[in-house]
Amino acid sequence: MSLAKISQIAGPGVYVPGDDVDTDRVIPARYMKCITFDGLGEYAFYDERFDANGQPKPHPINDPKYAGATILLAGRNFGCGSSREHAPQALYRHGFRAILAESFAEIFFGNSITLGMPCLVMDGRDIRALAALIEEAPQTELNIDIPNGQVSLADVSFPAKLPDHAKEVLVDGKWDAIADLLEGLDAVKSTAAKLPYIQTA
Repeated sequence: MSLAKISQIAGPGVYVPGDDVDTDRVIPARYMKCITFDGLGEYAFYDERFDANGQPKPHPINDPKYAGATILLAGRNFGCGSSREHAPQALYRHGFRAILAESFAEIFFGNSITLGMPCLVMDGRDIRALAALIEEAPQTELNIDIPNGQVSLADVSFPAKLPDHAKEVLVDGKWDAIADLLEGLDAVKSTAAKLPYIQTA
């Protein structure tokens, strides 16, 4: 199974301000009682977006002008708290394909990369400047250039950092380690068959 090589991402953005947005805010624990991740997208930021009666609350993701946003802008330490992989799964299944923030919790970052959802670090002033541009023209596409570490909107560009190892696996289409292992399963079996201490059926 060949994975997509991810070097460019384009789409409208939405800014969800605030620092230390933890994974329980991204996906409340009561929605994690699932066998698969299917359907988690509707619960992304659920308690932030809906009241106890399921009625919408004021929230950027609920705002019709940001409908269809595929790039999420956030603050510092995004995805902190519990290491639940349901959080990036919920965001991905909601439709987000990249996250721009001032910093990320390490486990959240890793879980996102294995979905092929880049998490790029930007200076806080640049994020707020980009958010202001998005507010003025909410359906204008952002363009993320992963190899060159840039985010642009119209004729304005900002630097965005991604660790070299994450950049490499995305651009080379090697971001899902399990899929990569399964793709090389014949080679694994061949090597295992030559090892005297491994018994194969």
